[in-house]
Amino acid sequence: MNDSLQHFNTPWGNFSFAPQNDLEATIIQDTTWQQGLFFGKPRRGHPEGQIWPHILEVMQNVEALRDSQSEEVVTKLRLITLIHDSFKYQVNPRKPNIGSNHHAWIARSFAERYIQDKAILEILELHDEAYYAWRLGGWHQDWLSARYRLDQLLRRVDKFALLYYLFFKCDTQTGDKDQTPLIWFEEEVQQHLQLVIP
Repeated sequence: MNDSLQHFNTPWGNFSFAPQNDLEATIIQDTTWQQGLFFGKPRRGHPEGQIWPHILEVMQNVEALRDSQSEEVVTKLRLITLIHDSFKYQVNPRKPNIGSNHHAWIARSFAERYIQDKAILEILELHDEAYYAWRLGGWHQDWLSARYRLDQLLRRVDKFALLYYLFFKCDTQTGDKDQTPLIWFEEEVQQHLQLVIP
């Protein structure tokens, strides 16, 4: 696949991207994905506002892993990055932000059109779960529930815990996000899974 820069003029805005493979090229031409790129306003954790600048920032973090991770890992992380937040625009704000009305669930549903890899699909659905687990303790001082929720997450991502961690790190080290959830997650994962943190 020639990874030359491609330019798109869409009804929602313009963007440029250099796909690394045919699957990335297919995804970025999907108009339901394109529409989500220009959704959002500046807010805490996301001073960039719209989704597209956030995707590019996460992608930079992924690309920085090329020296330490395999091409397969980087390829999977790139796909997760492209899709993970691109469907926030489809969330109905008048309904609870859970289940099929959560952007991560919608992202997974979209990805299932193109991707069969279980690790990618599960991480798309669960990509914010480590943060939600930390929030139970960090915001509500309920560390028992935080660790229970984390344990549930680790059971689901068991065989691809490192991939989950790498994406969570790439996603968290963006914008002006609080790094405390990442630090907590790293400590917990090292303790429970003896995972070697790069």
